[in-house]
Amino acid sequence: MTALGAGPLAALFDPRSVAVVGASGNPAKWGYWLASGALAGRHRRRVHLVNRRGGALDGTPFLPDLAALPDAVEHVVVAVPPAHLRAVVTDGLTAGARCFTVITSQGAGTDEERALARLVTGSGARLLGPNCMGVVDTTAELRLSWGDFPSGAVGLVSQSGNLALEIGRLLARAGQGFSRFVSLGNQRDIDATDALEALIHHEPTKVVAAYVEDFRDGRRLARALTAAHAAGKPVLLLTVGRSEASGRAAASHTGALVTARATVEAVCRDAGALLLESAGEVVDTAVCLLAGAGPGRQARQGSTGRRSKASGVLDEPGAPTETGTPGDPAAPTPGPARPARVAVVGDSGGQGALAADAFATRGLDVPALSAATRAALAALLPPGAGCGNPVDLAGAGEADLGTYARVARELLLSGEAEAVVLTGYFGDYATAHPAQEEHECAVAGRLADAAEESGRTLLVHTMARDTPALTVLRDRGIPVYERIENAAAAYAGTQRLRMTRPAPPAPTQPSPAAAHPVTDGGYRTVRALLRGHGLAFPDAEFVTSEDDAVRAARRIGHPVALKAMGLAHKTEAGGVALALADEQALRHAFTVMRAATGAAEYAVEAMASPAHAVELIAGVRHDPAFGPVLMTGIGGVRAELLVDVALALAPLTPDHARALLRSLRHAPLLDGWRGAPAVDLDAAARALCVLARAAVDHPELAELEVNPLLVHPGGALALDAHAVLAPTERPRP
Repeated sequence: MTALGAGPLAALFDPRSVAVVGASGNPAKWGYWLASGALAGRHRRRVHLVNRRGGALDGTPFLPDLAALPDAVEHVVVAVPPAHLRAVVTDGLTAGARCFTVITSQGAGTDEERALARLVTGSGARLLGPNCMGVVDTTAELRLSWGDFPSGAVGLVSQSGNLALEIGRLLARAGQGFSRFVSLGNQRDIDATDALEALIHHEPTKVVAAYVEDFRDGRRLARALTAAHAAGKPVLLLTVGRSEASGRAAASHTGALVTARATVEAVCRDAGALLLESAGEVVDTAVCLLAGAGPGRQARQGSTGRRSKASGVLDEPGAPTETGTPGDPAAPTPGPARPARVAVVGDSGGQGALAADAFATRGLDVPALSAATRAALAALLPPGAGCGNPVDLAGAGEADLGTYARVARELLLSGEAEAVVLTGYFGDYATAHPAQEEHECAVAGRLADAAEESGRTLLVHTMARDTPALTVLRDRGIPVYERIENAAAAYAGTQRLRMTRPAPPAPTQPSPAAAHPVTDGGYRTVRALLRGHGLAFPDAEFVTSEDDAVRAARRIGHPVALKAMGLAHKTEAGGVALALADEQALRHAFTVMRAATGAAEYAVEAMASPAHAVELIAGVRHDPAFGPVLMTGIGGVRAELLVDVALALAPLTPDHARALLRSLRHAPLLDGWRGAPAVDLDAAARALCVLARAAVDHPELAELEVNPLLVHPGGALALDAHAVLAPTERPRP
């Protein structure tokens, strides 16, 4: 499937002509909304309305069919019963249509639906839907959908129509709206990635939001997310948390730990996108980003705190930031960016303290202010007012509304915070005292002036709602929130984006070992596979009898470990015996193990017990959408109990592998705990890369796991390995 190019892009979002088939004059019908929306842009393009029963809308008569059009049409919107759908599309192709938006549903995944897609794409046209809600481009004055879509700077791609309506209403209340909206429907042709790529190249779109349930080609989507980050377009993603893939019974630890949701989280982290939980979070964060609270603003500020010119939300590609140079995989990886600093101003000590907690617990810095700034604030406030951080106005705002603007300006220009949060009552004074409306609105304007002058972010949390002063703030691009936790979560989200640097891609060329498919997932086979890729294992021999085991142990040297083959979870099944110091111990263990497991083959393996070792788990699972996904974490028998894991798409670079290991909650164990020496992190990272490479080279394996992977100051050693064969051969990623 090709991405939307210039031709299809124009035909979808800004066609020269539109025909609505199934137009209606009845406001209760879809055809009315599609027709009236199309007519709203008739000064910009030719609009034709089609209904075989006749009629008219707003002075435009309905034509009987597409054959009656006086000239060619570029974009056909179809809202007719399923039985008439194919005939309408055929007529549209004859009339020269280059794009179809199909509202009608034929049932997801039906033969009729697939045949319709082949008919459209086989003629060189594009198809949005079927079963979609339409498309809107407010910048091109194209409104082909049900419902109201306020104009703004947010581009939305959604598989849910009602969710789009909810986001639209929330945006409108916040003083924002859509640049574009694409309802994906069943994605028979134009899919989420096509739409995202179109939004990346759409200049009026400053923030991209997406609700995606079916990722189709997840690798392609991940590349689009990375491209959006490089282009300075933050992507806010919503998705569902459960899927068929995550609900299946797992055949290994890897299968239990690599869930669909966790995979999407890893993709977003490594591509520079933000995975959120609700429509409200998307809107709150988008509004905060559009106010300039995103990655670009802080990096562009000079020491005086005054803002330089900036047209986008994120930094332009290649512009240096606190986290390095986006889009330059060769650039050295800098140290962690410091958390953004936040100054809080409250009408009361309680509100200020709760606001400070809300921001601090989300990883933001609420620092103590300098003596100079405290002194400057004290000069603006009554005796006894709190001049630390948070700042307590102690009634000064109520006595003189101008105090809000003076205090906020002092903090915004101090250079001691990237954001100032005003929490409390501001915006509600004119509700009780209408005579104060003009003054309160003027102060709101001065607050916005201070934010603009400083180049810093001002966020307002207020108990008011939809008052004239808040309208002034919203119109000037100041985010206004009814709940302090929403303000904190939104700003924290923008800072997660600021501190994200997409992971560079790893080489994808297959190794020579890939020419020999793996035919079973047993330890003996998988061990040979991974050793061939460069992963170290202890010396071992494979035996079928007790006497053979004894002879093997003599050659290897005691102590040894004995393992039963053919078991996914050997320890739980009684299939592992460790530190067998002599022949007698080995014979006893063999007898007990054979009785417990009935295994036909056993491994006799040299004991590996290096000092100061840490057990890791490492595995790769083929996700239906994203292909091979590597997982690593604290391993051994406690892997599923601790659930301390990190994920990334395979293959990956050693730097990326090291970053995954350092992201674990138990990472201090790797750096040396309570005086222990640090493990060889480079060796651990190389082992992860080997495992990832082997999984990519062998798509016939649905899962590939090493558990435990013993990492120690002298290197890394795999002590057990297991694989699960895919039910059918998968295409190579």
